[in-house]
Amino acid sequence: MLQSLSIRNVVLIDTLDAVFESGLCALTGETGAGKSILLGALGLALGERADRGQVRSGAPEARATAEFDLPDCHAAKTVLEDAGIDLEPGEPVVLRRRLSEDGRSRVHVNDQAASVGLLRQLGEVLVEIHGQHDGRGLMDQKTHVAYLDTYADHSGLLTECHSAWKHVSDAKARLEELIRSNNATESEQDYLRHALGELDTLDPHEGEEEALAEERQFLMGAERALGDLQSAQDALRGDGGGLENRLNNALRGLDRVREQIGEGGDAGKALERASSAIDRALIEFEEASEALADAGHAFDVEPGRLEAVEERLFALRGAARKHSVPVNELNALRNRFADQLQAIDDAGELIAEAEKAVKSAQTVYDAAARDLTKSRLEAGQRLEKQVAEELAPLKMDKARVRVSVNDDPERAGARGWDKVVFEVSTNPGAPFGPLDKIASGGELSRFGLALKVVLAGREQGLTMVFDEVDQGVGGAVADAVGRRLKRLSRHGQTLVVTHSPQVAAVADHHWKIEKSDDGEGGVRTTLRLLQGEERREEVARMLSGADITDAARAQADALMAVEA
Repeated sequence: MLQSLSIRNVVLIDTLDAVFESGLCALTGETGAGKSILLGALGLALGERADRGQVRSGAPEARATAEFDLPDCHAAKTVLEDAGIDLEPGEPVVLRRRLSEDGRSRVHVNDQAASVGLLRQLGEVLVEIHGQHDGRGLMDQKTHVAYLDTYADHSGLLTECHSAWKHVSDAKARLEELIRSNNATESEQDYLRHALGELDTLDPHEGEEEALAEERQFLMGAERALGDLQSAQDALRGDGGGLENRLNNALRGLDRVREQIGEGGDAGKALERASSAIDRALIEFEEASEALADAGHAFDVEPGRLEAVEERLFALRGAARKHSVPVNELNALRNRFADQLQAIDDAGELIAEAEKAVKSAQTVYDAAARDLTKSRLEAGQRLEKQVAEELAPLKMDKARVRVSVNDDPERAGARGWDKVVFEVSTNPGAPFGPLDKIASGGELSRFGLALKVVLAGREQGLTMVFDEVDQGVGGAVADAVGRRLKRLSRHGQTLVVTHSPQVAAVADHHWKIEKSDDGEGGVRTTLRLLQGEERREEVARMLSGADITDAARAQADALMAVEA
């Protein structure tokens, strides 16, 4: 629902901050007080077309900010997700738009820069405005099929139709690809065969470039490494037999000493420790020598191997540059070329199979679309009857509603092939026509109210705004309007701009729009929440005019006491 609306420098409104509640919210005020400006500011925040004339005179820019609290499954969250904007659990959606005096707009959604197009997408699923000057909702015929589908509650048929259409689209795409391949020119076929021959000869493998590059790096350092290893081996050997001979001579000398003095006493123990240490040194020496020898064998590379590796690596990279693909994708490219040539060779058989697949998928889709059309026709008849029952108490008993469902295979798509239009005839004998051409502003709002009452409970999380719904009516009709708005508000938030005391009296919340002097020779529009005695006085004013009488107050009490 709409939680708050903040307006800065929009026409007559310099500063306005309103916090809204769920249920039925009434906005009242004298003619010219600025109700249309407030709705225009809301539309600005919802992505509607902006006009630099909306910027308050003398101000550098106009700003409108709307904050919404949404249930978990609200469609707006999908729109935000597709746009890359993540919401934390419980985080509201904040739409902010700035309009400069030169007509340029800046948009932010939850403090992230966004486009007016995204704002409009969000506005379409957040708020539905019913009024003479709103180009969305019922005024937009493209929405009528969604209204009817919501009423019909045939999501299963929609899913089947969507799935069948995807199969048709995929089958047609496959057929078109085969036909394109079959129509390849002789030169294109020659190119494919030549390129495939080159790649077959090259025989690239995935991961080969990395392995060759590592081997090349190794081979380039191998010669110097062999020299360093040889120096290490020479250092171990040394002159005259090297360290090993010296250690063996020392060990033999110690053995002779022990033979002369024996193994007892401190001297014998010291000689034993010295012999053990020399033994360990000899073992470590042998291990070091063997390790150096193994390392030397590892660097004993095949003559000419470096040149062969470099030639292979350069050949692979040259082929990758030629075909503008990474080296690792050369093998996949070879397979694609082979598949394309095979498709050309087998084109006749493959095209025949693809045509059968298209025909089979089309048959399934046609059946699904016909079922959807049948369901829409049946739902349309029920909807006509229910809306007509709602229109009678709204002083539109002479109006007739028609739900036109026309199937046209040329319009086929994921939602079927039907064109759905709500048409109305406001007088007996008058022809049916589009809502925006036949119905007046008040009639259009009341028709929207009747439709939404019929649909009540099927749509969740939508804020509905009704403007001029009570235009030209009073008494029992205004009472009927109020009762229906109240019923509708039980399923969500409903805002109504009204001149009718009967409507205002049944509202859950009541705001008054007022216009006053700003002290600088201009005017200012403000919005004030009415409660208690203030609300009673406003309803009484709506009943009697500027001079509020006790009778009007008593009548206001009676209206406000009625359970809608």
